[in-house]
Amino acid sequence: MIRCIIVEDEVLAQQVIQSHLQKVERFQLVGVCSNAKEAQQLLSTQEVDVMFLDIQLPGITGLGLLRTLQDPPLVVLTTAYADYALESYDYNVVDYLLKPISFDRFSKALNKIVDGKFLDDRQPTIINKHNEHIFIKSSSRFYKVDFYNIIYVEGMKDYVKIHTHENMLVTHQTMQEMEQLLPAGKFMRIHKSYIIALNHVKSIFGNSIDIGKATLPIGVNYKEKVMGFIGM
Repeated sequence: MIRCIIVEDEVLAQQVIQSHLQKVERFQLVGVCSNAKEAQQLLSTQEVDVMFLDIQLPGITGLGLLRTLQDPPLVVLTTAYADYALESYDYNVVDYLLKPISFDRFSKALNKIVDGKFLDDRQPTIINKHNEHIFIKSSSRFYKVDFYNIIYVEGMKDYVKIHTHENMLVTHQTMQEMEQLLPAGKFMRIHKSYIIALNHVKSIFGNSIDIGKATLPIGVNYKEKVMGFIGM
């Protein structure tokens, strides 16, 4: 699921976005914030993939909030004013929605996220020239990620979530590409949507693997390989 939050001070606007989200699959609303401080607190404690962000917030504005975030989620700006459209491009946002937001227009923004069409650059999103780490592009930065720090990788069509001990990074990459980038002796694909770090395996039971931070399913096509890992 793609985890979303709404950062919006107008109750009616919150309800419109919530109603739109209820009509689509794959998007899960995990929080609603009325101001930037609430959003900062939520983002520091929860994994969030997409943030629907109003620009005109009380206190710190939506764009002000973005300036404070080192690793913001994907952002869809919402506003009643078109004046900020040009400035919003400086923040690499996915889309810019003018209120009142129709479901048709809202759906197009979600399709950009699912299809990855908002990433119009052709720069590599992962650089792997090293033995012990990779550099992962998330938002507009390249983050150094040590292999030993990766717990598991979760696929979302053309994107992957890389779960580490400290945080979670989202980058434009397929699972097949990730599988080729990660060292085979340290990682194993156990499902079409999951690659795990072998040193984090705690137990295997039924069609599941416990890796401490999460319990993940084993795909039918991967079961034999997983059982081979434990010598069965």
